[in-house]
Amino acid sequence: MKIAAVTDDGKTISMHFGQAQYYLVLTVENGQVVNREMRPKAGHGHGAGGHEHGAGGHHGPEAENLHTRMASAIEDCEVVLAGGMGRPAYQSVKSRGIEPIITNVRDIDEAVQAYLNGTLQNLVERLH
Repeated sequence: MKIAAVTDDGKTISMHFGQAQYYLVLTVENGQVVNREMRPKAGHGHGAGGHEHGAGGHHGPEAENLHTRMASAIEDCEVVLAGGMGRPAYQSVKSRGIEPIITNVRDIDEAVQAYLNGTLQNLVERLH
């Protein structure tokens, strides 16, 4: 299985899905991480405005297109870990068959291990 984590440094989970620059994609076989791959993530913050969202903000066709581009880099993953996420992005990722998990665990390795152990809580109350 493949698990993606939104990150800027490859070690910690970013607090906001939309602003992270990368995904760290971990391939897991028999409960062990066997490969790590950094992938660029479309739509990370640019300039003073932060998001690439157009006039529609976090909603509407432009936002959906951005969410599609964000998810396309991890379409081979089963799970994506983030510290926070907007509801439209959450629904967009979920509709593509990727399980979005909102977590307060910052360390990627710790979060992945907790997920594999079945102990990682999905803090959906952190959606905005």
